Amino acid sequence: MQRTLDGEVHTFCCYGCCIAFQVTRGRSEESEAAWLLIRLGVGAFLSMNIMLFSLLLYDDTFAGADAYMLPWIHLLLWIFATPAVAILGGPFFRETVHDALDGRLTSSTLIVTGVGAAYLYSAFAVLAGSTHVYFDTASMVLTLFTLGRYLEATSRAKAARDLEPLLAAENEIATVVAGGAETRRPMREILAGMLVRVRPGERIPVDGVIVEGESVADEAMITGESHPVPKAAGMCVIAGSINIDGALLIRCSGAVSDTQWVRICRSVRDALSHRGPTQRIADRIIALAVPLVLALGALTIAYWAQSQPFDRALLIGLAVLVVACPCAVGLAAPLATTLGIGRLARYGCVVRDPGILEVLAELRSVAFDKTGTLTSGRLRVVEILTDKVRSEEVLARASGLERHSEHAMAKPITAAAAALGVPPDQTLATRAVPGRGIRGTVGGMPVAAGNAALMRDLGWALSPELRERARISEATGHSLVHVGWNGRVQGVLSLDDTPRPEARTTIEELRSRGLHVVLLTGDLAEPARRIGATVGIADIEAGLSPEAKRDALNRLRHNCGKVAMVGDGLNDALVLADADVGIAVGSATDLARETSALVLPEAGLWMLPWVVDMARAVRRTILTNLLWAFGYNLVALTAASLGLLQPILAAAVMAGSSILVVMNSLRLQRVPDPDPSCLSLRGIPVDGQESQRLDQPNTSAVKAEYQPTA
Repeated sequence: MQRTLDGEVHTFCCYGCCIAFQVTRGRSEESEAAWLLIRLGVGAFLSMNIMLFSLLLYDDTFAGADAYMLPWIHLLLWIFATPAVAILGGPFFRETVHDALDGRLTSSTLIVTGVGAAYLYSAFAVLAGSTHVYFDTASMVLTLFTLGRYLEATSRAKAARDLEPLLAAENEIATVVAGGAETRRPMREILAGMLVRVRPGERIPVDGVIVEGESVADEAMITGESHPVPKAAGMCVIAGSINIDGALLIRCSGAVSDTQWVRICRSVRDALSHRGPTQRIADRIIALAVPLVLALGALTIAYWAQSQPFDRALLIGLAVLVVACPCAVGLAAPLATTLGIGRLARYGCVVRDPGILEVLAELRSVAFDKTGTLTSGRLRVVEILTDKVRSEEVLARASGLERHSEHAMAKPITAAAAALGVPPDQTLATRAVPGRGIRGTVGGMPVAAGNAALMRDLGWALSPELRERARISEATGHSLVHVGWNGRVQGVLSLDDTPRPEARTTIEELRSRGLHVVLLTGDLAEPARRIGATVGIADIEAGLSPEAKRDALNRLRHNCGKVAMVGDGLNDALVLADADVGIAVGSATDLARETSALVLPEAGLWMLPWVVDMARAVRRTILTNLLWAFGYNLVALTAASLGLLQPILAAAVMAGSSILVVMNSLRLQRVPDPDPSCLSLRGIPVDGQESQRLDQPNTSAVKAEYQPTA
């Protein structure tokens, strides 16, 4: 048989060997579940024999002529019950002692008190020759509670297996190639420049560049990309992605501790080690409830002892202690939170604090930064203004010059020409003019591209119509590049930071979920209004400093309620830290990432509505679990106090409560995965021959550029 344990596939000859492996070499969750299964098997076997003889006692089988056998049957039950109580009750007794030393009373205290009372009373009854013993109650209560704990442990182990690829970053082993030999070395020993061999099906352990080989990589865990990405020699690979179908030789490009995979691993571990606000409230309720339940059990025994035999009153009090055990309450929030964090982390969304999931579910508004968050953060040619020449000719002359330039505006111009299939002109004698632009010749004819000052220096005129259109474009915040030849300016390229293709759909999806969306930016008002109109945001505040953004966020919180801030820049760190939920996109600066509570993968803005859905599902599951657990306990506690529940039935009731909480939490696995197909990538048509908009030069080019997103 084959089983996936600790993130690796192992082959065993039988299930017994599989259990032994989990006990001796498994991680904490796997080992705990395996130990509980062994305890449950041995304890259930002993309890089964105890119940068999107890049923004979209840049926008066040993009355009359066989009464002489009764003391021996009681002694046999004691012999069976002692190892059963020791094996099944060991974890509960250890927890009780440990908690008592820390001055705390927990649910284990209730179990130990009830079971200990039944066992000790029965032991004294055997020694005193009494006819009433309750070893069956002590053993079966522990059996049913152990069954509940085993089911809880298997659920946690399943959640841990889902998180295993994320949490294995610091313990991964890599195959290092040096001097023609391959050696297996821990990731912490891998240095920049080392060669690492990755075989098909293995997880890529380092960031680096492929030296040889071709394959397809699954990068969903890191980037959120749902489709496999082709890889070949010279291309970069990301640590944590899976090499699907080809052997690769990779040169490590940096320290392993700086990879996104390791950062995600550390963040997830930190998040899992903290408890959310709802769970902290539940813990305080449990701490108060346990002493009250102990007192209620004592009062119940005292009350029923007045009208019933003491052993009957003891059983009723034992049922009160057992049925009031808040196991399901303690399980309600942690399991749902762990499953939610695992689902988010599987798509590269890093939760730095589990309490943020509950805050996300209560959001009333979302504020966005503009540059780099709703926009690409890179200049692109968005419009070509011409004067009686074709826009393709203007772009060809400009790209022919700019491909010889290192200026920040050069790359967007050459990229626009390539996207539209416009070949650059062969330009000779190029010369950069500092602070002005670049000059050259095409076929012996002087050409130039630069700002208006360069054109004035050359004495090249700009027609009144073209000047007015350029003025309007510049007034909206666009950067202009004038292109001229034949002694005059023939066209003007307008460059701007364009909206992300998924921004509008993301805003619409958030608004459909009842969230108020605001744009807070330090940019000028006109560019902010233009971007806002493009992505569908009407509430815009522009020209804000980081302190002014924080003030705007506080006003929004006062008027609407809890608010999230989405940003990526250095100047966003202050407001990200001040928001109820700070959300950084994957391309954010290190400071923005460190001050945010949630980090989306690069180009993962479109995932934000799904993250909100998942947070709401987690909170809904937690509240449902708590409502069920408290309501269940209250009804069962009332029935037990009235003497309507036997201790064994009470234990079964509480085990059933825990099972229902586990099953309800596992429903989070059924929340739909994020679907990138909901994004709309529509090409913008060409506006005549004299003005061509290049926000999205063509649909195929956009799809190629945004392949990781949609």
